[in-house]
Amino acid sequence: MPKTERELAFLRDLYINEDWTKRFTDLLDEHLDLKDVENLIYLNAGTGHHCLEIREKAGEKTAIFGQCNDPEMLSIARDKALATKSDVEFSIGPIESNAFDTVVADATFIRPDELEEFISETVRVAEPGGEVAVMIPAAGSFGEIFSLLWEVLFNLGLGEHGAAAEKMITELPSAGRIKEFGENAGLVNIRTVASNEVFEYENGEAFNSSPLLTEFLMPEWLKTLDENEKEQVSEKLAQLIDAEDGDLTFRFSVKATLLMGEKSYSH
Repeated sequence: MPKTERELAFLRDLYINEDWTKRFTDLLDEHLDLKDVENLIYLNAGTGHHCLEIREKAGEKTAIFGQCNDPEMLSIARDKALATKSDVEFSIGPIESNAFDTVVADATFIRPDELEEFISETVRVAEPGGEVAVMIPAAGSFGEIFSLLWEVLFNLGLGEHGAAAEKMITELPSAGRIKEFGENAGLVNIRTVASNEVFEYENGEAFNSSPLLTEFLMPEWLKTLDENEKEQVSEKLAQLIDAEDGDLTFRFSVKATLLMGEKSYSH
């Protein structure tokens, strides 16, 4: 049964921040220079965890703002700010153009076909010359899962959905494509950095009970299936993981990628 927004917000806060988002934010922390930043906005700030961490690292003269994904996440983020006596201002809704000298955006759950538009929106709110940083899972991610999904779909007689499994692989943007999105949005001095992150599960059952997979990744990957078909695929996928790996753990990798650049003065 699908989770409510409130339930997903709590799962995001309790599990996803540490299990998933931290892989990307650690990379960002290595490359984001907070020196001389006057005002920073964090788009898709989730439940505010990393945004509040940036507040702790930034200077007192830096104003930090966070845009949350939905009202439930906004409520958690504001409660956190209140509990830690942080001055981060969390909000929801449209952001003014050309308003911030630094813009950070979490695109780790943005659909691949919506990524270019998301990057353009991120660049829009940066002032000319402002720094932009976007966290993205790039091509080469989830390959171990996608190959098993293709096999499961084929074995279940859902052959027409085999094309969907192939599309999952081809839709994820390469580093070159990500740079192109940045150029189209008006970024200059573009650079990308990446780290290969490995996710490990004891067996098929552990994989199938992970909130990251069951609530945040699988629903998008299996969106063309009905509920009965989704249950069949999940069950067979767990069985295939155990059959393939035996007593070994199951691992899949994600290419955590950071797109950085400055907004062009002419854009």
